[in-house]
Amino acid sequence: MARDVTPEQTAARLRWSDSASRDTLQLIAEGVTQVAGFGIAAISVVRQDGGLESVAVAGSDEARAELEGTRSTEARLLEELAKADDWGLLRFVPHDRTDEGVGDTWGWVPDYEPIDAPDAWHPLDLLIAPLYDDDGALLGTLAMDLPVGGRRPDEAQRAVLNAYAEQAGRAVVVALEREALAEQVRMAEAARRIVRRASAQLSLDRIVSDSQDAVIEGFRAAGMWIHTFGRGEGDIGHIYSSDGQEIRLEPTLVRIAEQTAVQAWRQQQAVVIAPDRGFEPLTDQQAGAVLDFLRSIDVESLLFIPLGAGPECLGNLVLTRLAGAPAWTEAEATTALDIGHDLGRAILNARTFEREHQLVVELQELDAYKGQLIATVAHELKNPLSSVLGHLEILDGTPDLPGRTKGSLAAMERGAQRMVKVIDDLLLLSKVGDPDNPVISRPVDLRRVVDDVVDLVGLSAQQKRIDLRVEVPDEPVFAVGDPDELDRVCGNLLSNAVKYTPEGGVVTVSLAVADGEVVFTCHDMGIGMSADDVRHLGTEFFRSSNPIALAQPGTGLGLAIVRRIVARHDGRLEIDSELGRGSTFQVHLPAA
Repeated sequence: MARDVTPEQTAARLRWSDSASRDTLQLIAEGVTQVAGFGIAAISVVRQDGGLESVAVAGSDEARAELEGTRSTEARLLEELAKADDWGLLRFVPHDRTDEGVGDTWGWVPDYEPIDAPDAWHPLDLLIAPLYDDDGALLGTLAMDLPVGGRRPDEAQRAVLNAYAEQAGRAVVVALEREALAEQVRMAEAARRIVRRASAQLSLDRIVSDSQDAVIEGFRAAGMWIHTFGRGEGDIGHIYSSDGQEIRLEPTLVRIAEQTAVQAWRQQQAVVIAPDRGFEPLTDQQAGAVLDFLRSIDVESLLFIPLGAGPECLGNLVLTRLAGAPAWTEAEATTALDIGHDLGRAILNARTFEREHQLVVELQELDAYKGQLIATVAHELKNPLSSVLGHLEILDGTPDLPGRTKGSLAAMERGAQRMVKVIDDLLLLSKVGDPDNPVISRPVDLRRVVDDVVDLVGLSAQQKRIDLRVEVPDEPVFAVGDPDELDRVCGNLLSNAVKYTPEGGVVTVSLAVADGEVVFTCHDMGIGMSADDVRHLGTEFFRSSNPIALAQPGTGLGLAIVRRIVARHDGRLEIDSELGRGSTFQVHLPAA
């Protein structure tokens, strides 16, 4: 039965960290429910008073309404963890070890009927991942309940949950760091509190809108604007005003503002410009131009604050007062300069984010364009090549062709077939690198795949008198994935091993299951690779710098295809190689 949300819960939800941190933690909790197979997942963080506050709940709207913003004690949790089984980053406390009233992870027990099985999940079982910082201090928890199958998690589920726990730990560290900064902001005086809150924004417009009211009120100013400097010759920057009106400065005033801000930042001082004040570091002529401008906008005086971060001056903040207002005090100038540091960092962060965002967009567009280009060129080349091969076949069947002509036709056919292989590789590379083309997974018997690949490559191995050893279990070994793509992974690795192993060498292929993973290993005693080559392996069109390897035909696409297929199957590729001593490739895939 859901209860009404308390005012304390509502306040906790409003004050907890920033939206980006909330969203990140919520996505992790949702991943546990959607991918790891649990009905409910919750992330809690340790507050300053030692309490654990639930900040992200996924899987059940009722549970989220009940639990988000609720608190429990850290001491009570540590008592339970002392009784827990160690599952990596996870801790599991069976219901028969929990104290009364603590075994339910949430302080809330849903309607849940256990199944009849030895490993059945009990409503009071406790599965939780304590999240620590680098110094071993408890920062929060990731808790799970109601496994979809009604059973306690097996090794494969534990591996997935441990991965989510690692992500949750990093996210909580970031979220707490960001909240700590926000807390410092809230403890400062009104103007500084709002300005530092603005430092979490990634938009200059938001920085101005979040800071303007408190700054104007705190400094008894009539208005304000922020002038950020341009980033190159001819760029005068941008002016953000408190009332949204456009402020136009003559080029002369822009130059005065930039020169004054740079000098004031270097000297770490705020500048007061008023008819009855000195104008250092401005010259009399510059001060006259500024005062003329102030009279034109009906302003009596201004406080000019440089904005910067480190040695770099990024702009200026201007606060204005009308006739009859109090004169600017030294204390106001000092506080304003402190604000200049905060706003400078905020502007730098906003600019950095803007540049990074623009770079990401450009890289994404470039990657999409590259994929489209590869696919288009490959398709356009395939049709004429099919025509070339067809006519070559017709010519080859022509009777009474001279031997030299037949040799030329055979050479052309070999070249065309090689181009067809390159095109097929390009098309496959484009396919497996397309995020809009997901894997349609199903159980795949890798033992059968290995047998097929060994049969295919066996002839090449025999021709080079290579001892091809196969070590696979007698029973089927099932991985999760696309059968054609996994066949390509095994085939590319084994054919490479045979290609780069000298005559009379040994190539070993093995298959095993360990820790919820299927491990395919291909080991050869061939030419090997340098450490630098290993680092670049899997890059499109990259080929080893070893002259012996370069002497072999190849496009540099085989291992790029392998790496992309393994990545999109949520697996990993491990490479161990030493120049002149052979190579070992291990592919780890989720077991079915």
